[in-house]
Amino acid sequence: MPTILLTGSSRGIGAAIRTQLEMRKARVIGHASAPHDAQTIGADLAEPTAPHMVWEEALDRAGGEIDVLINNAGLFQANPLDRSDIEWLDGWEDTLRINLTSAAQLSRFAVRHWLERGVPGRIVHVASRAGHRGDSPAHWHYAAAKGGMLALHKTIARAYPKDGILSFAITPGFTDTAMAGDYLASRGGPGLLADIPLGRVAEPEEIAAIAVFCALDAPASMTGATVDVNGASYVR
Repeated sequence: MPTILLTGSSRGIGAAIRTQLEMRKARVIGHASAPHDAQTIGADLAEPTAPHMVWEEALDRAGGEIDVLINNAGLFQANPLDRSDIEWLDGWEDTLRINLTSAAQLSRFAVRHWLERGVPGRIVHVASRAGHRGDSPAHWHYAAAKGGMLALHKTIARAYPKDGILSFAITPGFTDTAMAGDYLASRGGPGLLADIPLGRVAEPEEIAAIAVFCALDAPASMTGATVDVNGASYVR
């Protein structure tokens, strides 16, 4: 089974992905902001040098071969327009670095790794419905980062399929994690569910099942696909 580098593996969607991958006997090298266990690399992806450190540490643990990258790490914090200029810019840059720039850096390392070895590889990007439809007035940065991730995904998918390098993206809507729970509460709680025809938010295990499919089973012809998982709250 493949060796998989999974960022943001300690909770929520990432923890569910890790559990399901390990049930499939995949070798998972996790990442979190702190090294929660021996299988997890601790690094703050807001630091410019962190993605390189994570990649090199993961390669070392994997014996020099990584087959799949899952970009799942994310930051979701409000950034109201009435903050001071420097506070607003700091919030913007932290979110873009964690949600987009680090994913781009890791994707670059992965693509170069596979091209140099002449082997196939897969990248799964956990983006967001916000990348399609935008988000709240306090979350410009989050929507911009996830929209950028989708553009990154499409570019990789178009550039490298003849090399066996495939790219997939998942765009969850609200999901039952601590991150989404805080947002739901701030936006009116249960009243927000009226915007979801399914009548409930997604479970992390539902998103994880799609990520595992993309990482292990999706046919090559599916490269470039974006899978929407939002209870029909956004239908393209």
